[in-house]
Amino acid sequence: MTSFRKAFPLTLLSSVLALTACANSSSVTEPNVNQQPAQTLAEQAPQKHVVYQVFTRLFGNTNTTNKPWGTIEENGIGKFNDFTDKALSEIKNLGVTHIWYTGVPHHAVINDYTDYGIGLDDPDVVKGRAGSPYAVKDYYTVNPDLAVDPANRLAEFEALIERTHNNGLKVIIDIVPNHVARNYHSLAKPEGISDFGENDDTSVEYQRDNNFYYVVGEDFKVPQAQNGYQPLGGEKHPLADGQFDESPAKWTGNGSRKAQPDFGDWYETVKVNYGVRPDGSYDFASLPDGYVDKNYQAHYAFWQTQDVPDSWKKFKDIALYWTEKGVDGFRFDMAEMVPVEFWSYMNSAIKMANPQAFLLAEIYNPKAYRDYIRLGKMDYLYDKVDFYDTLKPLMQGKAGADNLVSIQHRFADIEHHLLHFLDNHDEQRVASPEFAGDADMGKPAMVVSSLISSSPIMVYFGQEVGEDGSEETGFGDPSRTTIFDYAGVPAHQRWMNNGQFDGAQLSQKEASLRDFYQRLLNFTQRSSAAVGQYADLHQVNRSANPSYTDQQFAFARFSNDEKLIVISNFAKKSTSEIELIVPQQIILAMGLTDGDYQFTDQLYQKVTANLTVKNGLGRIKVQLAGLESLVLQYAL
Repeated sequence: MTSFRKAFPLTLLSSVLALTACANSSSVTEPNVNQQPAQTLAEQAPQKHVVYQVFTRLFGNTNTTNKPWGTIEENGIGKFNDFTDKALSEIKNLGVTHIWYTGVPHHAVINDYTDYGIGLDDPDVVKGRAGSPYAVKDYYTVNPDLAVDPANRLAEFEALIERTHNNGLKVIIDIVPNHVARNYHSLAKPEGISDFGENDDTSVEYQRDNNFYYVVGEDFKVPQAQNGYQPLGGEKHPLADGQFDESPAKWTGNGSRKAQPDFGDWYETVKVNYGVRPDGSYDFASLPDGYVDKNYQAHYAFWQTQDVPDSWKKFKDIALYWTEKGVDGFRFDMAEMVPVEFWSYMNSAIKMANPQAFLLAEIYNPKAYRDYIRLGKMDYLYDKVDFYDTLKPLMQGKAGADNLVSIQHRFADIEHHLLHFLDNHDEQRVASPEFAGDADMGKPAMVVSSLISSSPIMVYFGQEVGEDGSEETGFGDPSRTTIFDYAGVPAHQRWMNNGQFDGAQLSQKEASLRDFYQRLLNFTQRSSAAVGQYADLHQVNRSANPSYTDQQFAFARFSNDEKLIVISNFAKKSTSEIELIVPQQIILAMGLTDGDYQFTDQLYQKVTANLTVKNGLGRIKVQLAGLESLVLQYAL
């Protein structure tokens, strides 16, 4: 297997080259561990992946009521069947390669499904009326809310997997290894599989093969509510009595060891034990030295000789169960709260079953990035800290672009693995008043996010039509589209057009925004330079070009047959004419000689610009409207 450095040598080289230029300028079968390993998705020749995150229960909902704490009947809900061939083909046409169906595993909900043998969930430990997708109560089936016939819910999801594949798209779902719902109980688990906690010794705080940690001698107490909060908005419910039977109490999902967690804790979940003792020491084998450079088959072979904690086995079985059903990848929630050795164990097993699996981790500690990629065998990580956190104030007009240069250089060796996004279910919508107040403010950031790296880019449904997340629907705050309650998503509903999925109800501004996203994302799919070498143009122009400010950001990307110069204007005002400098080292790396080269913008094909190379130094004159980006291409 090719190592990462051998697979992607050009990215690091081009980053060093750019800095030098600036300085000088001013289904599972028993695997055969001895066979030649197949390359994983992230190890192949770079390809631009585009992930479309959909909150599954909201996507197809046409109901516009949006009553706070509204029931399914009042506010409506989307179903698996709403992802028709037409819907999926339009998502594919947007430039998408993978759909992340968020909220698929059966999590705690308030709706009554006792007729289907499903026990009631207690509102005292459920957030919202529809429940958090990250409080999973049964990993071997799917949310009954999402099925036309709850008794047939798994078959309806399997049909969606098939439809998705038939439309040329890959399927991603969530796995949440750090925690499960307080009332976890699987009705659908295969024969021979035990529930989480079923065999635990609850007389001790910790035992290696316990699935949970226990507050011995104390019963769980529901947190003291804050700010007048009442479950279901105060609606009467037979189980909403401020009590939940759990004896002894378990540690809470975010690590709280209190029998009565705080209201701000993840009190609806319990922490899973991976063999990490309460003092933080490990009760399992460590990977030997040198495994940072070994392939997934070597990692898999190592763990076959080790006795691992029970929770490791349970989550591996869950991942392989869904892999066998045709799921193409997973988004792992709060991955850094679980030991990296577990990820080596589980991800290597997934890759043995499907080397092409798309494995994405939510992680917020940049110091751990390389461990989770190289030891944990993750394909991709959230690039929130530092990249998104630098773009956000830039989109808000509160900061400049200068820090993007050092961020790109700092992670040059792993840039392909750091997935970019602007919206997702945890973050404020760009269009929300609390963020930027205008979806157009995200357009330059979307160009930079999509093209600065060979990494995947993610779009959250409704982002491409300017959804602002402003609805007050119950649990949680406006500015983020709800993940806890039943609701409609207004701008998305206008694109959906009562199931026609043709955008006929969109405003002109919304339709224009979607057209922008479609042009950009499809360009990333056909551009070889988008996964080629990168070179920074920002630093040299900031120091040597007075017409270029910290509200602009420019860089080059290039392959053997395509050269790109990308420049984005984060300011609302038009720029004066900028004579952009392209240093000699970058011109040389691009393979250009003295002469004139006509570059054409690839977003709208309306702008051409002439790059003049004289004595090895390039200059190209551009002018940008407010919030405009130019993706200038010279193709051989």
